[in-house]
Amino acid sequence: MEIENTNPNVYQKCGEREWQSTDEDDNVCDPFDTREIFDLVRVINDPEHPLTLEELHVVQEDLIAVDNDKNEIKVNFTPTIPHCSMATLIGLSIRVKLLRSLPPRFKVTVEITPGTHSSEHAVNKQLADKERVAAALENTHLIEVINQCIAV
Repeated sequence: MEIENTNPNVYQKCGEREWQSTDEDDNVCDPFDTREIFDLVRVINDPEHPLTLEELHVVQEDLIAVDNDKNEIKVNFTPTIPHCSMATLIGLSIRVKLLRSLPPRFKVTVEITPGTHSSEHAVNKQLADKERVAAALENTHLIEVINQCIAV
């Protein structure tokens, strides 16, 4: 496999989330927030580089939206180059990580940040198609690659 972006920009990781005493109290209503979702996806490994999606600025907290009332989570991600062939794989990795980590009540939407990829509409269409995603996740090789990306 030939690496498309041989010299990506690497960014500093943000600090760890500060925990409150109420975070582990089961009696306190604790809705999901953007930082909690960011913490789930920031550690996903890039499929081409030994770096996380956070270190490459592929995922950023300000590109995540959480609506607890409507049970919706939306994550936009930004590929490192406009013609990244790994965009669908990265999107699938984000989607799988969230589907495995969140309660099933959430509708998870994963899309490319508008204007950052030459095939954003095609990739977004693939990521939004439940049947295509399900079929992709039945592919043994593909699920192995995704599992490597989301392994912490």
